[in-house]
Amino acid sequence: METVGLVLRALPSIVSEVEIVEHKGIGHPDTICDALAETLSAALSRLYLERYGTILHHNVDKALLRGGQSRPAFGGGEVLAPIEIYLSGRAVMEVGGERLPVEELVVEGSRAWLRQHLHALDADRHVEIHGLLRPGSVDLLGLFERGLQAPVALANDTSIGVGYAPLSVLERVVLAAAARLGELPATAREVGEDIKVMGIRRGGALHLTVACAFVDAHLRDLSAYVERTRAVLRELETVASAEAGAPVTVEVNAADDVEHGRAYLTVTGTSAEAGDDGQVGRGNRANGLITPYRPMSLEAVAGKNPVSHVGKLYNVLAHEVAADLVRSVPGVTAAQVRLVSCIGRPIDQPQVVHVEVCLADGDLGAAHEEVDELVRSHLSKIASLTDRFVRGELRVY
Repeated sequence: METVGLVLRALPSIVSEVEIVEHKGIGHPDTICDALAETLSAALSRLYLERYGTILHHNVDKALLRGGQSRPAFGGGEVLAPIEIYLSGRAVMEVGGERLPVEELVVEGSRAWLRQHLHALDADRHVEIHGLLRPGSVDLLGLFERGLQAPVALANDTSIGVGYAPLSVLERVVLAAAARLGELPATAREVGEDIKVMGIRRGGALHLTVACAFVDAHLRDLSAYVERTRAVLRELETVASAEAGAPVTVEVNAADDVEHGRAYLTVTGTSAEAGDDGQVGRGNRANGLITPYRPMSLEAVAGKNPVSHVGKLYNVLAHEVAADLVRSVPGVTAAQVRLVSCIGRPIDQPQVVHVEVCLADGDLGAAHEEVDELVRSHLSKIASLTDRFVRGELRVY
């Protein structure tokens, strides 16, 4: 393997006086778009593998959700106009004159995901799904096919991957609160899957502002809504404070105006029914968070092909490298990793690997060899990410 272009630099303290962290839940319109794009990519990959023994070229990382219209009401409202979801991108749709069931994968795969993850949404009546896929460009198809013949796939883009470790206390708190909210709809049917958690730290004080859609059919009136909102708040305070090891204040559905009868009420458990639209790449990064105080890539990871699209591979790999540095290299207490690819070059040979580490003893020179060896090891196994993507084992949103 050629040089990985490693640049190692000491990282100053990453602790600032203020920190902001956000997470968009599985029912948020942006997350729905990410999820459906990734579901389609995995389905295409499995189809290609079953028919031809290899994953063919595709990039289906463009999706738009156009919100519908609804009239929620305590005891049960109605959806007046359906949510419309447009899945777009490029894929091999025909081989040797044989048409592949790509459009069927778009529609049925999306409906299956919606049924599984949004308990109050009727995936047949409340949603219209539009497949807008076309074949890929000749040059990228040729590049992809050359990569299939090479020992290592060739990068189909010049792109950036970014990762860091470990998670901060606030990041862990936000993920813990989001995870608990995500568990609630299974037993508390009045709680919807469309959530957003915004975490703020000022010094040592942590506060969460939480948006949580409630399902109207399971709430008899406003007093029941208020009771359940307060119960969710108390539960989140308990979960967040336990994760932080200190009290965390929580606010739920701050836009409510109970005095005038206004509440975050939905028919389907998602604001996509009327209040919001969605798009791939506008939500969580590959570690499930939006972190403006950390290095981030604007790359949309979901939906890109898992073989050669470095916009996908490098963003996941960078987080894994950073985590392994903290876990495995003595004295490394924090790490940030940036990877830059070059289109047409093997994916295990980035142009630059920029690693920044915090060291307990400050001796950067002593760590260089171990860092270099660890980075090379991860790059040499980058192809193994493909199977993990196809099996749905890797988080991308």
